[in-house]
Amino acid sequence: MMVTNQIVASASTDNNTSWHGIDWSQCHKIVRSHQVRIVKATKEGRWGKAQALQRILTHSFSGKAMAVKRVIENRGKNTPGVDGETWSTPIKKFQAIVNLKQHGYNAAPLRRVYIPKTNGKRRPLGIPTMKDRAMQALYKLALEPIAETTADKHSYGFRPERSTADAIEQCYLTLSCERHAQWVLEGDIEGCFDNINHQWLLENIPMNKTILRKWLEAGYMESNSMHHTNSGTPQGGIISPILANLALDGLETILAKKFPKKVAKGKLGHLVNYIRYADDFIITGRSKEQLENLVLPIVKEFLCERGLSLSTTKTKITHIESGFDFLGQNVRKYDGKFLIKPSKTNVQQVTRKIRKVIKDNKSCHQIKLIQILNPIIQGWALYHRHIVAKESFGKLKNDIFKALWQWATRRHPKKNRYWIKDKYFKHIGQDFWCFAYQDKINKNEFYKLINPAKIPIKRHVKIVAEANPYDKELDVYFENRLKHKMCNSFSNNKNLRIIWNTQKGKCPVCLQNITLETKWDIHHKLPKSKGGDNKNSNLEMLHINCHRQIHDRGF
Repeated sequence: MMVTNQIVASASTDNNTSWHGIDWSQCHKIVRSHQVRIVKATKEGRWGKAQALQRILTHSFSGKAMAVKRVIENRGKNTPGVDGETWSTPIKKFQAIVNLKQHGYNAAPLRRVYIPKTNGKRRPLGIPTMKDRAMQALYKLALEPIAETTADKHSYGFRPERSTADAIEQCYLTLSCERHAQWVLEGDIEGCFDNINHQWLLENIPMNKTILRKWLEAGYMESNSMHHTNSGTPQGGIISPILANLALDGLETILAKKFPKKVAKGKLGHLVNYIRYADDFIITGRSKEQLENLVLPIVKEFLCERGLSLSTTKTKITHIESGFDFLGQNVRKYDGKFLIKPSKTNVQQVTRKIRKVIKDNKSCHQIKLIQILNPIIQGWALYHRHIVAKESFGKLKNDIFKALWQWATRRHPKKNRYWIKDKYFKHIGQDFWCFAYQDKINKNEFYKLINPAKIPIKRHVKIVAEANPYDKELDVYFENRLKHKMCNSFSNNKNLRIIWNTQKGKCPVCLQNITLETKWDIHHKLPKSKGGDNKNSNLEMLHINCHRQIHDRGF
């Protein structure tokens, strides 16, 4: 294409600016158009056409550029694989696009590390090389439209525009009424990512089999020794969640055929409903016997074909009156009243984490402690604000206060409690005990700790089950949903909301949506060095890479 030829030509003369010379708006447009056509072909059952479109996308400059961009914007962009390489300069980034070729490609082994789990054990994680990550991101662009078109309706994990809040809201819709099912099968797959059968993946995943085989058989390096992989997907890889979802998709359809929702004369049927988030799922039923004798064998047979099995310790059948924990929240009926609350385990975990942070920062400045604690408190509270969480928020507030009071009194053992209160706990608005630091110059400015009890409860609007973000016919639906989501996230920042709405939620450089996932920078149209101010009229929100591109061009 013309844009591509211009970029490649400029790269040969000025490699320092070739990366920032890419027309990202055009790249997004080309990739999006291919993805929309892949969805259309898949819905029509034209698998040959879908495969041809996948090949065009994975061999295009735009697809490769978008894949590299995805890798260098991830949180792990500075974490190297076994080759020790990272792409930190514009030259390396553009060269990565040029080198991203299928011919002669071989996947390198993953670098094995371990991350702690909540139960005290450690989870193995594989870190691919930057090139392998980019190749996986490239094929993800072509595979995800098919995965979204064929996915189970009530699968919510590792899918665009879906979240745990959607899964929990579906639990409410499925279990809240008296005439709904009252028994629940809690399922947990044993080592899902580690045990998926390679042969099944190679026979059923709609993508280049040669490339997929190389990823699956790449192995991993641990303690300078090579380990081969005979099953499972490459944990830590960009493509892994989609492979796992594709392997687990289909169970909902099987259950729907076996247990129809309605029978003759409009009477309710078997009330078997399926809700899944990644490898955790629940299945509802009208009786314990139905779940144990009819549903469970179907689930086991489905998983066995894929080399998987259920965890004997985590899989159980419970009544809704006893309740169950799902995605960090407790779902239960209290004397017929249906409530979803933060689980006790989840509340204890965040409380322990906050106490540990406070204990580990005994001598740090108050502002630094506030900066460390605020993301933890806000993240946890926003995760649970869609459910009945006010009581848990109040309890967390009290626990935080006790830990902070102990932190403050330890620092000043010779001071009385009134002095300590005046120094660390301020009267701001209606809050008489706000842990805050008062600016010494501007007495009206405070750096304060977030009070979880002040975060309002807001009901989550669940996504339409059949909604596909790659279906062009649903663009308006997802735009309205994004606007609602972003306006809620800017509820405490009026200026950001005004700027975002003024730009209609788009980045002025690449013309793509600015979301919580993509993140953003604030750019001064007229630099402050040239007399620019901080008024909204002089500010705009840009994607981080687009912001760098603007400054590289001298604006």
